[in-house]
Amino acid sequence: MALATIKLTMIQYLYLGRVDYGEALRLQAEVAGLLSEGRVQNVLLLLEHPPVLTLGRNAHRSNILASEELLAQRGITVCEINRGGDVTYHGPGQLVGYPIFDLRSLHRPGRRRMGPVDFVRGMEEALIRLCGGFGVRAGRIAGLTGVWCGGAGLAGGDAGDAGGLLEESGGAEPERKIAAIGIHVARGITSHGFAFNVTTDLGDFELIIPCGIADHPVTNLEKEMQRQKARNPQALPTLEAIADQAARNFGQVFGEQVLAVESLVALRAQAAAVPLAPPQPPPQSPVPAQFPAEDTPLQVPREVERLRGRAERPVRA
Repeated sequence: MALATIKLTMIQYLYLGRVDYGEALRLQAEVAGLLSEGRVQNVLLLLEHPPVLTLGRNAHRSNILASEELLAQRGITVCEINRGGDVTYHGPGQLVGYPIFDLRSLHRPGRRRMGPVDFVRGMEEALIRLCGGFGVRAGRIAGLTGVWCGGAGLAGGDAGDAGGLLEESGGAEPERKIAAIGIHVARGITSHGFAFNVTTDLGDFELIIPCGIADHPVTNLEKEMQRQKARNPQALPTLEAIADQAARNFGQVFGEQVLAVESLVALRAQAAAVPLAPPQPPPQSPVPAQFPAEDTPLQVPREVERLRGRAERPVRA
């Protein structure tokens, strides 16, 4: 039956706390299904994971430096997934965002349709603004996906164009990666998303070559705020409070209203409440000609056989 779908006019977001990686994959598939049926709006799932390494479609296992025994001792699992990118780490103190968005509902300035690359640039912009809200200067590096801090020539995001791309720093200070991004798009709907380091244990990144990039270190928001403490002292809020700010930034960048949803139960209840459209009658088609089964021969009548003076072989339908 067809559904009386809802119009995509806002971003619904949920903060789920700590969620096992396998469960998060299942939730993404569930929400993507509800979105494709028109039962929910664009949904941003915000959470953190227990320690896990994820390998994207283009990943090389050689970028995992730790042995299987060491990973097991540290309680770190490994998952191969269908997002773009190489190997990355998820763990406590890291804000992970999974935007389940229908790209066909989003537009760039000038009402141009937003494609996957535009969407990634928009995610970068939202996270650059998130850093800026805590007094941390961040930007992009040409040719490298993600959000970076440091670098004398690294500029901030462009508030007017979510798809803008900044030039790589030419300064002596190395750029430090604070957020990794990798998405998957199927039938216009996105999944996977970003990992933003807040208080993440940076020592865990020594187990891998993050995103396959060996010459750029990783950082977190806590460390970058300590670097700027003398100029702009701020207390680091909870991960949930940072998630709320990230959701607001997504709304600003993608030009959508943002609505917090209390829980998955509430989201599922809303989806179940979308009424079914009246059933459509099946299309009319001509009644097919009736033929006997393929193993039933058509016999020539005996009267005809006698007139012809011979019997003809059966003809198969």
